[in-house]
Amino acid sequence: MAFDFFREIGISGFFDIAFMSLLIYSVLIWFKKTKATFILTGIIIIGIVYLLARIFNLVLTTFVLQAFFAVILVAIIVIFQEELRQLFGQVPEKLSQFFEQIPERIRRFFERMPIWGTSSNPAREKSIISTYKEIQTLAQTITDLAKKRNGALIVINGKSNLVRHLDGGVDLNGEISEPLLKSIFDPNSIGHDGAVVIERGLITKFSCHLPLSRNFSQFQNRGTRHAAALGLAELTDALCIVISEELGTISFARNGELHQVGQEQVLLLLEDFYEEISPFNSSDTWHSVFTKNYREKVLAVFITLVLWFVFVYGSTLHHKTFAIPVQYTELPSGYEVAEINPREIEVSFLGPRRAFYFFNDKEIRLFLNITDINKGVKTVNISESNLSFPKDITLESIEPKTVQIRIETEIDN
Repeated sequence: MAFDFFREIGISGFFDIAFMSLLIYSVLIWFKKTKATFILTGIIIIGIVYLLARIFNLVLTTFVLQAFFAVILVAIIVIFQEELRQLFGQVPEKLSQFFEQIPERIRRFFERMPIWGTSSNPAREKSIISTYKEIQTLAQTITDLAKKRNGALIVINGKSNLVRHLDGGVDLNGEISEPLLKSIFDPNSIGHDGAVVIERGLITKFSCHLPLSRNFSQFQNRGTRHAAALGLAELTDALCIVISEELGTISFARNGELHQVGQEQVLLLLEDFYEEISPFNSSDTWHSVFTKNYREKVLAVFITLVLWFVFVYGSTLHHKTFAIPVQYTELPSGYEVAEINPREIEVSFLGPRRAFYFFNDKEIRLFLNITDINKGVKTVNISESNLSFPKDITLESIEPKTVQIRIETEIDN
């Protein structure tokens, strides 16, 4: 059985499956790197439900899911708009107009979705020593700025793509150091009012403007820096640190929450954040080629096999024969059926394999109308009009094509 199955796949089928597995694996890795595994999982689940709905002929479910795929397409475009820009270059004018027409709340909802399913193991290469040095430098600088009541806004990126949320700013790409940070946030500095962005151990930008939050209940009477920190924390998984120049307080914003913290908590909270997003060092060996991302590899092959089984193998034509009992209408009063020969007939059908996956032979019925038959033995011809069967299969043959029915009166018995 298994040998026949693999033989039916053939060489071209194996290449087909291998190519599609590689393609699906690439998509899975792309989703993983762009921090959208949560969304991909949802799409896969919906896709499985859609396939089952098609197989079981659930018309309403199929119709609703087809409409839902349009919503998924909009979500993917909004979530990966920056990646699409990088992939295709300048976004066409019509696509830019499309983004502008999407209501702000819907855009924020879609942009926030990937963060719900982020994993705790990003793939950045950074040594433990440099990470610890970075944490110490940031903690010391933050507490010093708070003591001097120098206002500051520092953004440390997690796994999100921040580019589409930043407005303005000056590229820097400088190493993190106390003198550099303190000079940027010096009240006499031109860019001290903007935000500093830290990514991959570097200060990538300064003097950036962030989207402002409208959750007034959280930042209450605090200033614009707090509204900006909370606004970015609502859209990404970045850690936004705010130092108030009026009060010298320190606030941390992350995952849509804004909290004031004490100076003694800064180092611990930074360590917790970096521990969550800290990378691991791995060597690219031949062993890692087979073990790295093994879950995605297995999932890609599994998805490909399911798709091939449903759409390719399942679309090949298949013959199947069923033994169907002969049923008949009620006779007029005083008559009864004494004998039917034969009591069952063999009916053969032709259709795609998937039509028979969950096929129930009770869906096939043979019904004879014998209300006009009188006493005696009669021969009744059987045709397709006497049969009831699913629409996605075709009637091939009926054996035998006639049935003999002997009718007697109740008096005879």
